[in-house]
Amino acid sequence: MAQPVPTRSGGFGGSDGLADFLKGEDFDLLIDATHPFAARISRNAAIAASATVLPFFALRRPAWKQQPGDRWTSVRSVTDAAAALGTIPKRVFLAIGRQEAFHFESAPQHSYLIRSVDPVTPQLDVPHAHYILATGPFEETAERGLLIENRIDVIVAKNSGGTATYGKIAAARALSTEVIMVERQQPDDVRTVETVKDALGLVDHLFSPEMKRGV
Repeated sequence: MAQPVPTRSGGFGGSDGLADFLKGEDFDLLIDATHPFAARISRNAAIAASATVLPFFALRRPAWKQQPGDRWTSVRSVTDAAAALGTIPKRVFLAIGRQEAFHFESAPQHSYLIRSVDPVTPQLDVPHAHYILATGPFEETAERGLLIENRIDVIVAKNSGGTATYGKIAAARALSTEVIMVERQQPDDVRTVETVKDALGLVDHLFSPEMKRGV
């Protein structure tokens, strides 16, 4: 969708390239509004902001919180999620996107249902894998049907927050299906807000006359 402001697509060449871009275009503020699991660009943004001494904060939608009836096993990484599946063969709904799906080649004893927006290439080197291409939002009723039809024992998901992909979490709760949840690993030293309204308020605060005078 076209935006009524200048835009740029593509990478910057790491934190140094981003810092050069920020200085070259004479920016006054950097906001990291990327996906909660876009770790590389978030790290580069923090480094670039520090190098250029720019005001910087992150806009992050709230993470999902475990509710009564949820059967979550929280892990720190996708690699840990693959190990957490255990040795007994299970039917696994892999809902983490395509880029890190290859980690589950370390657990080939399981049968995988893999859903992603874009194709997983190359496909996993495991005996049993079925692929679905789909874009959210995904409603709870449809997700419940998917889990039942495919006899899913466990879901592997990232705690991305928001409503678009929460249907599988609600469906898992209703069916008492296990969820291995990859939790966010966000730096503690980055100022963070959770809504666009809060982001706009912080921008006003950062550039208020009082802040400019150092009050």
